[in-house]
Amino acid sequence: MEKKPFPGFSVEFFPPKSEEGNTKLRATWQKLAALSPEFCSVTFGAGGSTKQGTLATVKAIRADGLDGVPHLSCVGNTREQIFETIESYRQADIHHMVALRGDLPSGMGAIGAFQYASDLIAYIRRTTGDWFHIDVAAYPEIHPQARSGYDDIRHLKHKFENGANSAITQYFYNADAYFHFRDRCAQSGIHQPIIPGIMPIFSYSRLVRFSDMCGAEIPRYMRRQMEAYGDDADSIRAFGLDVVTAMCERLLKAGVPGLHFYTMNQSSLVMEICERLALGDHSTPAFSSASSPT
Repeated sequence: MEKKPFPGFSVEFFPPKSEEGNTKLRATWQKLAALSPEFCSVTFGAGGSTKQGTLATVKAIRADGLDGVPHLSCVGNTREQIFETIESYRQADIHHMVALRGDLPSGMGAIGAFQYASDLIAYIRRTTGDWFHIDVAAYPEIHPQARSGYDDIRHLKHKFENGANSAITQYFYNADAYFHFRDRCAQSGIHQPIIPGIMPIFSYSRLVRFSDMCGAEIPRYMRRQMEAYGDDADSIRAFGLDVVTAMCERLLKAGVPGLHFYTMNQSSLVMEICERLALGDHSTPAFSSASSPT
C-alpha cells in the first residue's frame, strides 16, 4: 500500500510497576519505533503516584532514540514538589511535556497547590519561560465535571491563554463529536492544534470500565455488537480494528494535525491500525530483540 501524506502520530504509555512490566514496555516501544512516532508520552499517575517511574521511563525511551515526553499533573502535589519535578525534566534536557490537572487517588482529600491545569500551565511558564512545549487535555464529548460544553471550551481556551501550545483529546468513537468540538473551538478563538486521541479496543469489558470513568461515549451500535460477540475476543478485536481504522481514516481525510494512540503499553493493535492506514516510516528497522531491558 502506498504511504499517504500524514502529519505524524504519537503514542502514550504508563510507567510499569515491576521489572517484568519494564521489559514488556521496552519491547513495545521498540516495535513501535519501526513506525517512527513523533513522540512517546508517559503518564504521571493519580496524585503523582508514578512520578519517579514517569521520568525513569522517559529517560529509557530517550536512550533508545525516541522522543520521550513526560506528563505532569498538579493534583495532590505541593508547589515545591511540582517545581522539583519540572526541574528534573529540565535537567534531563526534556523540552516537551503534557500538563494536566489529574485525578485524585482514592482517599486523597487535598487538591494540591493548583486547582486547575490552567494554573499549572501559568506556573510552568512563569518559572521556565518557553523551555517546554506544553500539551494539554481536551474533551470533544465534554469533561464529565464540566457544567456545559460552553464552560468546557472556555476552560480549554484559558489553558491556551496561559501558555499551552497544543491539545490532545480524550478518546472518542464518533468523529462528528471531534469535528463539532474543533469547529466550536475555532469559533471561540482557539486556533492551536487539537490532536485526536485514539483508543484501540483491547477488550469490551476494559473499554466499558474506562469509558464509564472518563465519560467517553461508546456508540450504541458498538456496544450491541460487542455484547453479541460475548467472550469471542478475536471477533471483538477484528470489529474494533475495523471501527477504529475507519474513524482514523475519516479524521485524516479531514486534515487533523495528527493522531495520539493510547497504547495500554501494547503495540500490536496500534501497529495494525497504522499499517492499515499506511502511516509511519516502515523503512526504519526495528530494534534487535537482544536489547537489554529497562
